[in-house]
Amino acid sequence: MLGKKILMSSGGVLLTATRAFAEAGVIDTGDTAWVTISTALVMMMTPAGLALFYGGMSRYKNMLNTIAMILVAYCLASIVWVGWGYSLAFGEGSTLFIGNLQYFFLSGIDIHSVSGTIPTLIFVLFQMTFACIGVAIILGSVVDRMKFSSWIVFTILWVTFVYTPVCNWAWGGGWMHKIGALDFAGGNVVHINAGVSGLVLAMFLGKRNGYGKESMIPSSVSFTALGAGLLWFGWFGFNAGSALAADGIAASAFLVTNTAAAMGGLAWLFVEWKHSKKPTLLGLASGAIAGLVGITPAAGFVTLAGALVIGAVAGIIGFFGVAVLKQKLGYDDSLDAFGIHGLCGMWGAMATGLFASPSITEGAAGLFYGNPGQVWIQFLSIVGTIAFSATATLIVVLVTRMLTNGLRVDREEEFAGLDNALHGERAFEIE
Repeated sequence: MLGKKILMSSGGVLLTATRAFAEAGVIDTGDTAWVTISTALVMMMTPAGLALFYGGMSRYKNMLNTIAMILVAYCLASIVWVGWGYSLAFGEGSTLFIGNLQYFFLSGIDIHSVSGTIPTLIFVLFQMTFACIGVAIILGSVVDRMKFSSWIVFTILWVTFVYTPVCNWAWGGGWMHKIGALDFAGGNVVHINAGVSGLVLAMFLGKRNGYGKESMIPSSVSFTALGAGLLWFGWFGFNAGSALAADGIAASAFLVTNTAAAMGGLAWLFVEWKHSKKPTLLGLASGAIAGLVGITPAAGFVTLAGALVIGAVAGIIGFFGVAVLKQKLGYDDSLDAFGIHGLCGMWGAMATGLFASPSITEGAAGLFYGNPGQVWIQFLSIVGTIAFSATATLIVVLVTRMLTNGLRVDREEEFAGLDNALHGERAFEIE
């Protein structure tokens, strides 16, 4: 039952017609090799891709602190996941809200356990990488001003009490799965969840000192562009790997992922060029990430035509979320985790309800393929994720503040830079 349950409720929601489900319980070496490679690709996204992407956008005096917080988040989330996170997300709980602790520290799972057509241990690791990057994305909202100790506590609590429930809802047999919500690779689970949580944490912490009054120049746009390239590369494992099989759905997900990323980059570039008269490398890189976020929930359900539209709109939404909405509302989302991951994740989840095609995954159809009800289902899943993420994250923030005697670094440390003040290191030696 373990393998059957997991496969039915993981990234590719509707797998009943696939070869993987038909042969559940029998390891397929091709599927295993593909998911193993995909796991490695997604792993690379956090300590390499996101570290460079966020690190390059940070100010020079906080670059190492940003990278250190991403690395420690990856380490912490890895331990939480194999300890109790996986079990809370995929344990066979009696509710539609959360699993249980039947797999506490992977109890009952060994080298002979099979999930669909792959070893359960590989499935555990694959899902772990999603939890790791989910919490790391949040950091983009609060760089330059959060205590390292508070970030450690927040990471443990957030993965446990915010990430695992939403993962259970979508992929572990919870209420989203029951109503038929489509989230192929983490639109709700990763991007909306992390984006909304980042906004809540940023608003609670308050703005950076000098925000809106002084220039906050990225330390290295070159590093950010390189990070975007690594994220793009790793995203093929993120999306195509979520098919959990080396099959046609994985191939289609690979294709639409690249297409949406390219469209997102171009859309952001040209809108920015028109708006500010300059086509920036930072904008091009950000647009590609926006397109990748937008296609994530839809990757295993949409055709090439759908991917073109999803990517283009994601690039436009991302730009206006960063360049217009943030300025008008006045919040300090430092590296635009909400503007890119939150907003584009919402668009991608809704777009899945529009463009999902049964020609890709049997049983998955959106508005444009004769199933208008899917739009309403997607809307409910988005609202549910937003409401829970905001509320649960606020509770986690309050508990973290109590346990660490405040969340924010001292004003003097913030002014001097967190690299030297907290870590005694410098990213750049400046005479």
